[in-house]
Amino acid sequence: MPSLISINPELIFSLANALALVSWLALAVSPYRARWSARVRLIAGYAVPLVFAVVYVVLFAANGMGGGGFDSIASVQRLMAVPGLLTAGWLHYLAFDLFVGAWIAERAGVLGMPHLLLLPLLALTFMFGPSGLLAFFVLRLWWSRRQPRAVLA
Repeated sequence: MPSLISINPELIFSLANALALVSWLALAVSPYRARWSARVRLIAGYAVPLVFAVVYVVLFAANGMGGGGFDSIASVQRLMAVPGLLTAGWLHYLAFDLFVGAWIAERAGVLGMPHLLLLPLLALTFMFGPSGLLAFFVLRLWWSRRQPRAVLA
């Protein structure tokens, strides 16, 4: 099906990576109690992932399923062989990891964790998504045991 809009997956990939990196850096330099921190988390953790979600939907609309699917590794491999769908898959990672990173930053702030404890978690989530989430839950458990009045948020 011919597209009304010419979509360059490589350009989208590059722009999304740059936007994600700026968003991660913004989360890293915005301690929870800073006046502007809530705005940074709103933009980096919610607005940017929503932009990625819109582009994700556009890429799938423009490319269909590319002869692939989600029912087997071979089907996913066919799906990811289409550059536009591979880019959509990458946006999926960027959006969810960034959303989770912002959630971790917010929860850590609510729990009163020092921002320096948060930085390795953000780096881990940025590079290895679920590993950062796991590390946060472990840290949160440790922190709540250290803080008798801390609430698991």
